[in-house]
Order: sequence, then structure tokens, then C-alpha cells
Amino acid sequence: MNSADLAKALKAELVSSQNDSAPITQVSIDSRKVSPGALFVALIGSAVDSHLFVEEAFRAGAVAAMVDRKHYNDPVFRLAELTRRYYTVLIVVENTLQGLQNAAAWYLSRFPALIRIGITGSSGKTTTKEIAAAMLAYEKSVIMNEGNLNSETGLPLSVFMVRDYHEVGIFEMGMNRHNEIDELAKILKPQIALITNIGTAHVGTIGSQKLIALEKKAIFSYFSGTETALIPAYDEYRALLAEGVKGQVVFYDSAFEAVKDKGIEGNELLYERMAVDFKLSGSHNVKNAAAACAIARAVPVSSAAIRHGLAHVQPLFGRTEIVRGPVTVICDCYNANPQSMSAALEWCDNLAWIGKKIYVIGSMLELGAYSVAAHEHTGHLLSRCKADLLCFFGKETLPALSIVEQDANIPCFYSESINEVSEILVKQVQKGDLVLLKGSRGCALERVMEVLRCY
Repeated sequence: MNSADLAKALKAELVSSQNDSAPITQVSIDSRKVSPGALFVALIGSAVDSHLFVEEAFRAGAVAAMVDRKHYNDPVFRLAELTRRYYTVLIVVENTLQGLQNAAAWYLSRFPALIRIGITGSSGKTTTKEIAAAMLAYEKSVIMNEGNLNSETGLPLSVFMVRDYHEVGIFEMGMNRHNEIDELAKILKPQIALITNIGTAHVGTIGSQKLIALEKKAIFSYFSGTETALIPAYDEYRALLAEGVKGQVVFYDSAFEAVKDKGIEGNELLYERMAVDFKLSGSHNVKNAAAACAIARAVPVSSAAIRHGLAHVQPLFGRTEIVRGPVTVICDCYNANPQSMSAALEWCDNLAWIGKKIYVIGSMLELGAYSVAAHEHTGHLLSRCKADLLCFFGKETLPALSIVEQDANIPCFYSESINEVSEILVKQVQKGDLVLLKGSRGCALERVMEVLRCY
């Protein structure tokens, strides 16, 4: 890929210092991460306008920058002058975010043999992606987005990592606003698309669970008739998700003949009459494994590849991550919504444990008008839980705290300071105890880990 080809594909204006054939080896939206040969895309954020850093990107070795027309025509930025000074190129578009997404779609179209897989849902996307990738990589060359780079910018940047030798691309697709899944599906145009579940994450932004289902369903929007939609058979919105889909619809369910819960050691899964040790704990991760199996069978890969992936996938940071030591910590704090909170509490309650169980419950964010009702529901669950001590963090948890104090005889602490939470744990935790950390990413509950490691 070079600047001239990209500008032609985007029907964009090319401002060149006769260096438009230089290969683009990287695409970056952060001037601090630019390496020689990069295309720097100057996005306009709510707090920062990256057009201010075009020169910094050129100094770092970028061969081109994508800029919007308004900034290009603004004499204050002197963008054309920068191309002459640094012997570089400008690709001028009307909107740089759309330009980035359109560039990613064009780039991906250059790999017609790549099997494109998309994953969305309210929870479980990243874990399902990781399990499925572990299965597929046993037999095929796989590319996937790192971590949860699944946003309007994360997915396009991940797409630019595709190379000729990749056979399968598996990408999760997240949502923080209306129409985002549709935009991401337009880039990826998945041939296999899976929905993990429909929950209430981001209900404050979208408005209702049904509207969330319709937004997630947009992952199928660019099907032409030959693609495969994978929909959870147990989800109450299954019929709505399947309605009108152009292509094959597969309702996936449990892929396992038997499941043995091994507590914090994970699960033993019986797949096609063979037992597999699956290191991820909890029934919710068994569902994620079943979703990954549906993807693997749709590609397809062999049963041996599926078993290999199940046996070798490792827990991810903050997603039912077990941190062993004198104090055992269940770090499930990458994100939280009412469904994942309920699953975490049920699993911890069912763990056989000699020491105390201490649950640190952080706020569930981005629930909007549903926040109070959601936290009240969590409060009812907590009032019946088997914790010996509850610690609430964040003002959103106050409705839950109120219900527990009214209905249960469980010692409770509350704070809006992570340092105070740490101090409470220092005083209350003993060797042999179990600590659950469960809250939304914005709470960053993993910050208490430092004091828990001191035992």
C-alpha cells in the first residue's frame, strides 16, 4: 500500500512532494507511536485535535498524513508547507475518521482469500475471540485484534495488520453509540458473524435491551446470502436477531456432552466423548467456549483443533482472572453489567472455600436511567450472597448498599476512594481468604491488588 493508491481508492486529494509511491508500513492515530514509513491519521477528538501533531509525526518518520479539508485550507496549520519541508504526502479527506474506516475497508478488500469473522455482543466478546483464535490457529494462520481494540478506530487499525499469509481474520466489534456496529460491519463485511448475547451494557446510551439487540444485529447488515450468522439459541432475542438475515442462520447452544466445574481450576469439558481441561472458570466462560466452537465448526477446523484450543487458551486480565497467593483474588474487573455481575456472584457463592469470602463491588457504569434499578437488583442478589464481607466502591453502588443493609446481616463498607478501599482490605483480609473484584473498567478495581499481594 502506498499513498497514491490509497488516495485513488478513497477519491481523496493527494498533496505530494513526489514521494507518493513510498510504501506505507504502519497506520497510526498517535504521533507518539509513529515509526518510519507510517501513515498518520489526524483524528479530531473531543479533547485533542491531532492535526496539531502532524509535524511531530513527520519528524518521527511518517511518509504521509491523512488530514481533513478544513484543516488543510486553514493557513494556521501550514500543512502543505510541511510536505515540502519533510518530503512527505498529505491525503486530504472530508472526515478523517471516515477516511480511516474507508481506508481499512479498501485495504481489507485486497485479501479476498481471507476468511473474515466478526464477533459482537454485550459481554464475552474478547474471551470468545481468544478461545476461537486458539482453536483456529492450530490449523490456520490467524490474525485478530489485540486485546479489545474493537472500536470505531480500534477495528480499522487492527485490519491494517492483515498480511498475505493470513488465512483467517477474527475481529471483535464493540459498541458505545448508535450505528457503530453497522460502521464496523461495513469495514469488515464478515463472512461468519457471531453474537454472544444481548444484555444491558450501554443501555444508558442505546435506550433499551431491544434496541441493543437491533444495534448488535447490524453485524449481519452486509450479508449477501452466502454468509453465516451464529446466534445463541438461549437468548430471548434470538428470533429478532435471525429475522430477515440474508444467509445461513445457525442457533448455537452448548457444544459439550458434559461439564464438570473445577472451581478456580476451571472446567472439565467433554467434547465429542473426549475430556478437555479448560482453564477458564465459571459457567459464563463455558458459554463463551460454546460460542467459539460454533465459529470453529463454521470455518471449519477439525475436532482436534477445537480440543487443542480449549486446552491451551489462557485467562485474560480482568476476566475471571485467578491470582493465586496467600490471598486468592478473582480479578473480574475488566467490565461489569447486570448480567456479568450476576454470573460472577453466583459462581463465587458456589465455590467451596475454607477462609472468608470478601466481595469488592464497583459501580456498573454507562447504564443511564437504568442505573438505579440495575444496582438495586444487584443489591437483592448481594443480600442473599455467601460473602462474609462486602465492600462497595463508587456512588452508583449506593442503591445496592441500601438494600443489603436493610435485608441482610452482612458487614458492609462503602467508599468513593480506592485508597480507602485498600485500607479496608488491609484491615479485614487474612491469609486463606478469597477476594472478588467486580466492577466496570472505569472503577479500575485492580488498583487494590498491590495491598492484597503483601500477604
